[in-house]
Amino acid sequence: MISSKKIRRIFAKTYAIAEKNLLIEFRFKYDVILRWFIPIITLLMPIIVLDKFFDFDIAIAPWTSKNYMIFIFTGYIIMIMQSMITYIPKYLLREKYWKTLPALITAPFNRFYLLFGYILSEFIGILVPFTIFFVIMLIFFPLSIPTIMIIILLFFGIGIVFSGLGLFLGVFAISNENLLYLFEFSVRLVFWFSCVTYPFLLFPIEIQNIIRINPIYYLIDLIRLIWLDNNFILTVYSNPTHAFIFISSLLIFPIMCVYIFNIIFKKLGIRGY
Repeated sequence: MISSKKIRRIFAKTYAIAEKNLLIEFRFKYDVILRWFIPIITLLMPIIVLDKFFDFDIAIAPWTSKNYMIFIFTGYIIMIMQSMITYIPKYLLREKYWKTLPALITAPFNRFYLLFGYILSEFIGILVPFTIFFVIMLIFFPLSIPTIMIIILLFFGIGIVFSGLGLFLGVFAISNENLLYLFEFSVRLVFWFSCVTYPFLLFPIEIQNIIRINPIYYLIDLIRLIWLDNNFILTVYSNPTHAFIFISSLLIFPIMCVYIFNIIFKKLGIRGY
């Protein structure tokens, strides 16, 4: 059983990492603001395209002219959360070139503190746009209180998965920057096949077959379907594959990525000064 003293120590270390990242991040205010607005610009084209489809009364099941803004909203949130993947390597690169990384990484330090510190700082970093858009969507597409709580928890779960991927990329920022850029490209490719900006049925069957083997697609789609149904039990019962992949990803990705981080760091250390 974990003692209260150990819990306080874990929280203190996690909070220290999050606080440091936030203080550094908000020194560059324009960069933070652009992270909030660039996804809006990216989503303007899908809004125009989908709106044109709906002008001709063409439904892209389950999306119609009356509910497709739910699709767009979740796409926006996922896009600002996607920065969790790319910014963790950026933080670690900065620590490496500032030569502060050895004090952090080589000390007796649980990598899960690092992971949850980044999760906390990134969630605080996107809290303003997330809250604004979430409240606006609730005004136009109201949900029951249990569904609201579940959707927030699912977004947090996606944040854990994304941060795990970010930590996986981060070890290459420390040990082999050439591989970092290769894996970053691979992650972008995975997101291209995740239906972040366009619905599944708009893609040709060959692309749909690739999307079906992409776990990120199921994480995003589950939130959209729960919001659409406003009934968590009904959605899970109707889409058991989505629920299974979400739970599996939440359990496997963070543990696997921390494990890989430890293995590669022990083997390669800090390289590339």
